[in-house]
Amino acid sequence: MAEILDEREHEHERADEHVRGTGPRAEIGVIGGSGFYSFLDDVTEITVDTPYGEPSDSLFLGEIAGRSVAFLPRHGRKHHLPPHRINYRANLWALRSLGVRQVLGPCAVGGLREEYGPGTLLVPDQLVDRTKARAQTFYDGEALPDGSVPNVVHLTFADPYCPVGRKAAVAAARGRDWEPVDGGTLVVIEGPRFSTRAESRWHAGQGWSVVGMTGHPEAVLARELGLCYTSMTLVTDLDAGAETGEGVSHEEVLRVFAANIGRLRPVLFDAVAGLPETGARNCLCSTALNGLDTGITLP
Repeated sequence: MAEILDEREHEHERADEHVRGTGPRAEIGVIGGSGFYSFLDDVTEITVDTPYGEPSDSLFLGEIAGRSVAFLPRHGRKHHLPPHRINYRANLWALRSLGVRQVLGPCAVGGLREEYGPGTLLVPDQLVDRTKARAQTFYDGEALPDGSVPNVVHLTFADPYCPVGRKAAVAAARGRDWEPVDGGTLVVIEGPRFSTRAESRWHAGQGWSVVGMTGHPEAVLARELGLCYTSMTLVTDLDAGAETGEGVSHEEVLRVFAANIGRLRPVLFDAVAGLPETGARNCLCSTALNGLDTGITLP
């Protein structure tokens, strides 16, 4: 068995060496909206095929602080994909196939505490999954188009976010005079509807911090590919149970996010600059697959 596992690890290394020599490459991935890359002077748009179908959109490659970055619009550039129809597996596989090993995932969320009002930046360290119908693993025993069959693999997920990436995100925010909430729990709901007041009060009553619709299964799929994943959540509203009035509206979320995009962008880019070089990763994410026989060769 040890020989088989060693061979699997060598296969992963050979695959990395093979891919590094072909086509555009990136070392860091950002899953978010077009507002993060639309102003860059030199952006290359590419399409990526995956065994899991098409990603949400093309990938847009650019450079920030000397780091090669692949941007992927989570909902598509026209925001045509609701949270439950995003092809999360294809998105993460596509990023890895370009060489990405560290991912930043900014997203809009609702605050579950009065002190987490609109404009709050929270870098979570914990996650609660309340989604219902999303593919959450690559290791499901279902054959891939090339005939390979992934083994059923159980990965440790006690700490869902990269500790190194979290430190970089927190430091980047503080460097821009935007004191973030360092830690907290993101609860992810299925959507696309917002929570009822009762659901929101329940979420808050559990001690959770913010609620969103897209932070899962991104984090666990990244872990299954040996990628570092860091969530950066921007509070756009107080969730329905935490405020009076008619509750959260789609228009309100878009308005507050748009108003803060200019503030979030430099923080995100500073976080990119603060991430370690790919070869210098030494975190729980980078070793997540060590000793495991996945049954497939990762891109």
